[in-house]
Amino acid sequence: MVKRAHGIVKPGMLVAPVPLHWSRLLKKRFNQSAELGKHVSHELDLEWCPDLFVRKRRTPMLEGKGRDERFATLENALFVRQRHRRRIEGRSVLIIDDVLTTGATLGATTEAARLAGAVEVSVLVLARVGKEV
Repeated sequence: MVKRAHGIVKPGMLVAPVPLHWSRLLKKRFNQSAELGKHVSHELDLEWCPDLFVRKRRTPMLEGKGRDERFATLENALFVRQRHRRRIEGRSVLIIDDVLTTGATLGATTEAARLAGAVEVSVLVLARVGKEV
């Protein structure tokens, strides 16, 4: 991931993972995207903000849902935490996720970053689902 990130990294970029809802985090005990992002930010010497985003409502699992249903499920679910709004304004952000399927989660997270004032948003994922959903 670090090797692939070099083409999109900007000086002063803020790195943040796609968030899990607190109830899912409690059940899983860790956020895979956060674990990946922590290492990426360290290796690239970029600022790490593991709680930049919040999933304000628990969304159902997206597995088995089609593209349109995934996007509808995530509408207005992800936000930048109020306490980090000044931190993101006018900055480039690198969002980390483990798997890209349709782009619904990354789209919702990107929209949250833009609404909070990010000037540019890039995404970095570990894997891409090969089949169309």
